[in-house]
Amino acid sequence: MRFVEDGDWFADCPVVMEFDGLQVEVCHSKLDELSIGWNTIDTAATITGWEWFELTPQWSHSDERLEPFVGQELREVALLEWRPAGHDLAAGTVAVEFAFTGGCLRIVNGLDENRIETGAAQPDYVRHQLGR
Repeated sequence: MRFVEDGDWFADCPVVMEFDGLQVEVCHSKLDELSIGWNTIDTAATITGWEWFELTPQWSHSDERLEPFVGQELREVALLEWRPAGHDLAAGTVAVEFAFTGGCLRIVNGLDENRIETGAAQPDYVRHQLGR
């Protein structure tokens, strides 16, 4: 989701991706909440309830961080648990990783918001493979 007025991405809203007609929705909140849904968000619908806010939210159907993965084969999905050696406020948070033929995309808990990362995961993650 982006704001119409300035095009900024709103990291508190779900990241929505489509894979061959199946829509996957991932959203982090707080330090320990992760929601994963399938086909529950209508991205063609107008977002309501924001009339009090100075910016207008709208579902975006493109994102420069996701573009390199469009059309690639999804090879694997995994949950990555952040387990650093030292003390870290984010320890125990979970990222959702999508491995494609040409690289990896992760939706990470950015400490009460979604963050998108690409490339190889940091070694402090413990991988829990979900499927191939």
